[in-house]
Amino acid sequence: MRNIKYIAVHCTATSQKTSISAIQSYWKNQLGWKMPGYHFIILPDGTEAQLLPIEETSNGVKGFNSNLINIAYLGGVDSNNKPFDNRTPNQKITLLKLLKKYKNQFPTAIIQGHKDFPNVSKACPSFDAKKEYKNI
Repeated sequence: MRNIKYIAVHCTATSQKTSISAIQSYWKNQLGWKMPGYHFIILPDGTEAQLLPIEETSNGVKGFNSNLINIAYLGGVDSNNKPFDNRTPNQKITLLKLLKKYKNQFPTAIIQGHKDFPNVSKACPSFDAKKEYKNI
């Protein structure tokens, strides 16, 4: 098992109608990644799509991937591609469930947003995950 130090919260920075396969294609064909960017993507209806076992390393936060679990919700931008917290109630429920599950499994792991890591100049996940989930 990897030494998990962080649980990173992401948004896909796409429309909530974007398909997971389109996101995966972008990672592979545009970015040249061999592994997905996230372990999980949470769909608007609250369905969690696991893209990679947590024992494997995903590409969510450059320089930290070997020590974290990456969880994203589908969305995070408005119709003009500006950062916007558009999580549905079901996405919020599923995200909280996953964060509690992995915080229980890795009690010393720090939950924070992608934007909270050093040298990250993104708004991802378009809300303050560190503040929202500080009591987990």
